[in-house]
Amino acid sequence: MSDALVAENVRKEYGDTVALDGVSLSVGAGEVFALIGPNGAGKTTLIRSLTGTTTPDGGSVSVLGVPPGSVEKSRVGLLPQSFDPPARLSARELVAYYAGLYDGARDPDDALADVGLSDTGDTWYENLSGGQQRRVCVAATLVNDPDILFLDEPTTGIDPAGRRALWSLVEDLAAGGTTVFLTTHYMAEAEQLADRVGLLADGEIVAVGTPESLIGEHGGESRLVVETATPRTSVEMGYTVEETESGLVFDGVTPADIGEVVSDLNARGVEYESLTWTEPDLEDVYLRLTGASLGPEATRRAGEAAIAGGDR
Repeated sequence: MSDALVAENVRKEYGDTVALDGVSLSVGAGEVFALIGPNGAGKTTLIRSLTGTTTPDGGSVSVLGVPPGSVEKSRVGLLPQSFDPPARLSARELVAYYAGLYDGARDPDDALADVGLSDTGDTWYENLSGGQQRRVCVAATLVNDPDILFLDEPTTGIDPAGRRALWSLVEDLAAGGTTVFLTTHYMAEAEQLADRVGLLADGEIVAVGTPESLIGEHGGESRLVVETATPRTSVEMGYTVEETESGLVFDGVTPADIGEVVSDLNARGVEYESLTWTEPDLEDVYLRLTGASLGPEATRRAGEAAIAGGDR
């Protein structure tokens, strides 16, 4: 697999703020690469450096084998994090405007259909919901049928159904050979779509790998969270137990072990409000590697299960 994107020791400063501090990575042709990290980590600055919309202070970048400023524009699609097109254009007119910038562009109605908006072509952009507006913007990035697609938090503000429709679209694009570089706060999105994930913190790449390998190496064990006021010293049961503000966390509990733990809690007369079993996920990986949470925007994997509780 040849490399569609290469960054070597990229550095970018804004005054006294170091946005990127020696970032190096490569993305193969046809690969989906997800970059995760909290606000201010440098994700958008890295995309701007890769697309040539900002010039790094140090290091080098190549896109499809050439510097960003030399790549043929029709080969690249970019959806920035902030995109505010004219509100009094219909969805079709907006996509058609961007189609007009390229020779041999796709039909705007086909691009709208790709993002699930076949029936909204005549609706003014300002009258669309926030999620629909974001999908129109995605459609506008697809009219030139790019070889490499940059998506900066593409599903922010989109409802779950629309988000999954866009996931399917990205998967189809990648299957067709399009290279996709995306940033996201949604852990499920990164795990669903990405061949590899890069974790960015304070302008530095702290880990790169497949979601599975990162979780396996850095995610830790599955856990059972017990919401209770009972102190840890009262429930020593053969598991590592951590006492938190909301209750107790039992490490290494598998689904098959839950019944045994519940029986032991009941036998000890422990009163609890709920039990929640979780698998390790990318947010756990990030927390372990950086000591910082991704924040309220992050969503955890669908593998999390909650078990109703009460006085047992």
